[in-house]
Amino acid sequence: MAFSLTTVCAHAQTVRDAVTESLSQRLFPSLDALERNPAALDALQDRPGVAAMLRARLDRRAACGADLGCVTQAMLWTDGEAQILAAAMPGKGADDGAAAQAAREIAGVNIILRTYGLGQVPPYPQIDGAGTIDPQESRARLQAAAWLSQTGRAGSVQALDPSVEFALALLDGSDRIDAIGFEPLQSGLNAPAMKRAKSLDWTRFRYSAMIVTGVGPEVEGMPLSPFGKYHLRLAAQRFAAGDVPFLIVSGGRAHPRATRFTEAEEMRRALIERYGIPADAIVIEPYARHTTTNLRNATRLLMAMGAPLAKDALIVCNPGQSAAIESPQFVTRNARELGYQPGTVGRRLSPTELEFRPSPLSARVDPRDPLDP
Repeated sequence: MAFSLTTVCAHAQTVRDAVTESLSQRLFPSLDALERNPAALDALQDRPGVAAMLRARLDRRAACGADLGCVTQAMLWTDGEAQILAAAMPGKGADDGAAAQAAREIAGVNIILRTYGLGQVPPYPQIDGAGTIDPQESRARLQAAAWLSQTGRAGSVQALDPSVEFALALLDGSDRIDAIGFEPLQSGLNAPAMKRAKSLDWTRFRYSAMIVTGVGPEVEGMPLSPFGKYHLRLAAQRFAAGDVPFLIVSGGRAHPRATRFTEAEEMRRALIERYGIPADAIVIEPYARHTTTNLRNATRLLMAMGAPLAKDALIVCNPGQSAAIESPQFVTRNARELGYQPGTVGRRLSPTELEFRPSPLSARVDPRDPLDP
């Protein structure tokens, strides 16, 4: 079936897609917000440099005709195009400004296109990306993404450029919508602990929380790894000391690739059922896919709970992972993968316990956060 990016499906009205809408707002908040600000969107598109850049992108896509690989490649943002759009973005953006936030979101679009559209091997191929799929299925996902990028959706930024919708469709087509699986994060399983945190006297406790890092199973069908069960025994034992009000269990759907289990959810279940830990003492962080994001995302939850960031948290995990977190290599890894340090590792209390002072830098929104593709 022939396909042309110059032809957009015409409908009397666009409809809302709750899943794609939530995914867009989570991954690309500043780009997504443009659709809700028509005046800002019109002004952005009318800027001479932006208008010329968007026209060049349209021409590049149109020249591909029905070649889906070419279409996907044409959707990528060049450095120059990204700089033009980012510099013109309205609003204040994140802590480092609207341009920096938009640049991160555009980089996130490119990461999805390369990984899920062009088959680029991700940094962590064992857990990330689409995996090995049949060429026919790969083509079907590209075709569906191409069609969806040109089929109207209420609240989308398609009027600016179809690449965002194309990227979202690639994620959805690969069933990688983990980023919105537990939203809003302050309700659901976390509601009891969040309610308790509102009236907690934090001064009664030596530590603001215990961060129990993920160490996902590599075996299909296994909800918790042997190391993960060890982490839980350590955590329950340490919690009994009474100087930590909350356990933050951190781990997403990572091991093995496309597992149906979310590690944080399984850890919470085990802590309640096996160790009798109260539900209002456990907070799940179900998005982290690596040790770096274990600490960053746990810090974000501490902020959401109103915990004082000047108070240390406690990291509990196996000796090998604990030593890695304390190492200079981990500092380098945070700088490379996050762009900053989510906090400062402090004193070692035992082979399995480290003090940790969280940093407010972790509040920065980055489209790569829930993807790590």
